[in-house]
Amino acid sequence: MIFFSGFSLKNESELFVEYLGDVRDNPYVVAGFSYGAIRALEYTLQADHRIDRLILLSPAWFCNKSRAFIKTQLIYYKKDPEAYIANFLKNVAYPTHIDLQPYRGDSDVSELETLLTYPWLEEKFHTITKRKIEIETYLGGEDRILDAYEAYEFFKQVSTCYLFKPFGHLLQ
Repeated sequence: MIFFSGFSLKNESELFVEYLGDVRDNPYVVAGFSYGAIRALEYTLQADHRIDRLILLSPAWFCNKSRAFIKTQLIYYKKDPEAYIANFLKNVAYPTHIDLQPYRGDSDVSELETLLTYPWLEEKFHTITKRKIEIETYLGGEDRILDAYEAYEFFKQVSTCYLFKPFGHLLQ
């Protein structure tokens, strides 16, 4: 499996064993968490080799956010990246108390901007499904990072989509 990590994270795929358990050794599966879901989708679109399945775990869906919201997020990040990421990871972990520090990775403002402005387009999903690639999306109803219910309305149209109401961004 090829796995793409979330914003400011690395090697967190082990947190998603329930969702990835039987595919972790499968070279024909691509998966991504949050910001990593964007990268996984784009990778799959560009790949010229066999891929059977694309798994999107809490994809970073901010299509409903205003320019002012995005601008504010970027300003806060630029002002104090450490404080921004600490608060961000606290919200990622909610409602659990999982310590994400062991999974802490590098990040920069361009990644945050991509995460906040990425255009999730139906055409991209249609291109992938035409290649007979199965797409699964998992969302948590208690997510503090994104509006899971609005994201669900989009992703259920373009993938097999699951919404777990009591779970947060980590799908726990």
